[in-house]
Amino acid sequence: MQLMHHASLDQLRQARRCLLESGEVPQGLVDDTLSRSWQRSQRAGLSPSDPPVAPPISTGTELRRALLNEADFLAHARPVMEFVFDQMQGSGSMVILADAQGMLLHTLGDADFLERAERVSLRPGALWREEHRGTNAIGTALADQKAVVIHGAEHYLDRNGFLTCSAAPVMAPDGRLRGVLDISGDQRSQHPHTFALVRSAARMIEDRLFHARHANDQLLRLHPHAEGLGAVGEGLLAVTEDGWIMGANAIAQHWLGLSALQIGATTLDRLLGPQAQRLLSLPATGTPTRVTTMQGQSLFVKDEPDRRRRVWATAPVEPTRQRPGGSTARTIPPRPVRTPAGRDDTRMSKALQRALKVQAQGIAVLLQGASGTGKEVFARTLHTEGDRASKPFIAVNCAALPEHLIEAELFGYVGGAFTGARKEGSPGRIRQAEGGTLFLDEIGDMPLSLQSRLLRVLQDKEVVPVGGCHPVPVDFVLVCATHRQLREAVARGEFREDLYWRINGLTVQLPSLRERGDMVELIDDMLHSLGHDMKRHQAPSLADEVLQALQQHPWPGNLRQLHAVLRTACALLSPHEDELHWEHFSEDLWDDVFSRPYRMGEVEEAQAMQLAAPATPCPPPDTPEINLKRLSSSAIERAIQASEGNMSEAARRLGISRNTLYRRLKQTDMA
Repeated sequence: MQLMHHASLDQLRQARRCLLESGEVPQGLVDDTLSRSWQRSQRAGLSPSDPPVAPPISTGTELRRALLNEADFLAHARPVMEFVFDQMQGSGSMVILADAQGMLLHTLGDADFLERAERVSLRPGALWREEHRGTNAIGTALADQKAVVIHGAEHYLDRNGFLTCSAAPVMAPDGRLRGVLDISGDQRSQHPHTFALVRSAARMIEDRLFHARHANDQLLRLHPHAEGLGAVGEGLLAVTEDGWIMGANAIAQHWLGLSALQIGATTLDRLLGPQAQRLLSLPATGTPTRVTTMQGQSLFVKDEPDRRRRVWATAPVEPTRQRPGGSTARTIPPRPVRTPAGRDDTRMSKALQRALKVQAQGIAVLLQGASGTGKEVFARTLHTEGDRASKPFIAVNCAALPEHLIEAELFGYVGGAFTGARKEGSPGRIRQAEGGTLFLDEIGDMPLSLQSRLLRVLQDKEVVPVGGCHPVPVDFVLVCATHRQLREAVARGEFREDLYWRINGLTVQLPSLRERGDMVELIDDMLHSLGHDMKRHQAPSLADEVLQALQQHPWPGNLRQLHAVLRTACALLSPHEDELHWEHFSEDLWDDVFSRPYRMGEVEEAQAMQLAAPATPCPPPDTPEINLKRLSSSAIERAIQASEGNMSEAARRLGISRNTLYRRLKQTDMA
């Protein structure tokens, strides 16, 4: 990372004058990073010299919600911030932590400078994205996802020119942007070492997040020099026992040529080649081993001796883990859900690849499907796996906004455009999606009066804010979604035909959950994510009988319903439990699932007969449609007979609690 070239004050003035007159900055006057940021600020409708207006500040409720959502991030960042501030205390500066949306979460600083910083809203709750504050270290680091210094008059807004700011992005172990760490002070007291300090501190936070996230995973330390292992500048990899890379800090990603999208989706042997096999024979002694990456980088690798596990490099196939005996319950380190396609649903995978190809050419994608089928998840996956992954993903639910607010929400407005409008105006959701993806959910519910305005924006690639006169150029890719049949809406005159053909570059029909072939994989991914979110040491798994029953359920609420059911069940797990049984699910789900008839296959029939030793006669072969409730009653009866009336033993055989057994006996009138 090289420090930006800082232009002289005369060069900055000349560059700013050219920008305001022509909308462009002559090449060579200022750093390219600064030039691009200035132009983004201008496109956002900001004026450098306008009198100060009320800055965008989050409400107390919004700040409390953000602090709650980012509690772990703040917990790991705060000790580092205190260490940094201790090194620079008395220098007239402050340390700032912002989340990935540019909201300031926490600040530490000298009292005299904090008072000046308050005047420009350098305080928790303030929003410092470029579209709100113009070029500034926090906003520009978010936009470019790289460390940056913005000094004095390089700030786009004149009123921020007294500042000198150094900021570095903080990346999560899965490659996502987590936030920004910033050091700000008076521009007259700029110190060249501040840039290095903020970058080192950001790495310290990343390492703390990494170790917390992967406390129970195999850890590999990487560095070009053996003496660098264990230091702040080392690379970190979290791998499974069979070689899947589940986490990597930014340094490891750089040295290994590993993209954020590959984390959780590639194996160690793809990065180290045949050398990965050498690690199989090494005991976990912590002795550094030299390897060469596929990019030719020579690195030392050290295992963690206290974890007592070995690194396994596997063939590039998705791992499926089962307990001994062939049980379908799985134990996998927590990881986020990767795609809405699952691992085995070929139709969804192909649909995703087709959509990525057309979107790369700027062609709009239309997602259709019933409520809860994962339309927004699909849209977010398109964004994160596409060329614009580093830019904003802006989602707007057209059905959730009152009709009189949709126009201002989408197109933005100038200050004082209507009663209740903010004095500084608003860029609108379309302009917030600059360079990224605009997702319009339930577009079929957009009023006809606004459909024509949206069509004009899509045709001209520019937007005119409400109450404004001058169009602003915009650049985004469009993804729309609806549960309605838009062609029928066009025929009824409820949806503009010209807009329909504009948004329908490629239609993707998302199937309902019961039509998909990856139910087991979807449940796996959801349980991984829920286990991680609930801070469990191990991802929950499903008992066999529960998994088989859930696969038969029609799931009218689709993915949304499945996720809600699993979340509630995981919340009911005791701290020492890792497997979900029927007592963890609601009674209404039990009734829904076990009142449905389904065709019992040969495998299920054999398993049911083996539940108890003294098997009773099987149902006649000419009655294949068997009620699940009757099957459950039969299994319970056989288990009790095999246990000679010992209810605790019967419950153990059935894999349920004794209380659940008594409840089922009561439900089936067997008691």
